[in-house]
Amino acid sequence: QGNMAFSGKYEFESDENYDDFVKKIGLPSDKVEMGRNCKIVTEVVQNGNNFTWTQHFPGGRTMTNSFTIDKEADMETMGGKKFKATVKMEDGKIVADFPNYHHTAEICGGKLVEISVCAGVVYKRTSKRIA
Repeated sequence: QGNMAFSGKYEFESDENYDDFVKKIGLPSDKVEMGRNCKIVTEVVQNGNNFTWTQHFPGGRTMTNSFTIDKEADMETMGGKKFKATVKMEDGKIVADFPNYHHTAEICGGKLVEISVCAGVVYKRTSKRIA
């Protein structure tokens, strides 16, 4: 593989099923409001199978998950819960199981497309490349 396809900075463009999804995963209401139509900038640094995935929230808060494909890593959910996950690469997609949802990320037409699934609710977030 060795492609650097993910590296870059992406700004939130659109999402689908946000409210249903965050209710399903039990996100506290203050975080729900903070995340709605939030211009999150996702910065991805990919070095082979090593990734640093940082989300920059308006107001200066950041959240970073660093992981290596096929190795267990310490991660954090958007609600701030810490957990361990083994991130995989399947057909060019990054795939991870969070405590209560399944998450994939891929580059599609130059955009970062992230899909999270929880109990049948599919949350899709699309971000456009800005750097």
